[in-house]
Amino acid sequence: MSPHVGVEGQQDLHPVYATEGSAGADLRSALATPLVLAPGERGLIPTGIRLAIPQGYEGQVRPRSGLAIKHGVTVLNAPGTIDSDYRGEVAVILINHGDTEYTIQPGDRVAQLLITPVVQAKFTPENVNETRRGSGGFGSTGR
Repeated sequence: MSPHVGVEGQQDLHPVYATEGSAGADLRSALATPLVLAPGERGLIPTGIRLAIPQGYEGQVRPRSGLAIKHGVTVLNAPGTIDSDYRGEVAVILINHGDTEYTIQPGDRVAQLLITPVVQAKFTPENVNETRRGSGGFGSTGR
């Protein structure tokens, strides 16, 4: 069963699934005027919407593959997390990793939103047992 997520904001800015099989719903820019991102520059893009995500779920803001491959523009903190108790405007942090300026127009699709279940762990103080891997990280298991 799909969770019910309340949406507040302009109807044309509401998240929409592009196809029946889409995992993510498109998030659109609510910019009043175009925004130019120079190479290496980042910007906070308003979406003009607020969400009521049910407890036990989160929103994940993920990049759009077309923006990434065509322009080098992606979500900086991917995946961005929208907690179920957050009620402010959803915004997207974009960064231009490309070689040329990229202009974000009002209404452009800038990211995608996934609603996913969340499991909260119970953290308990205890001694952590050793493993064969130990503290090896960052490439320690080979290529």
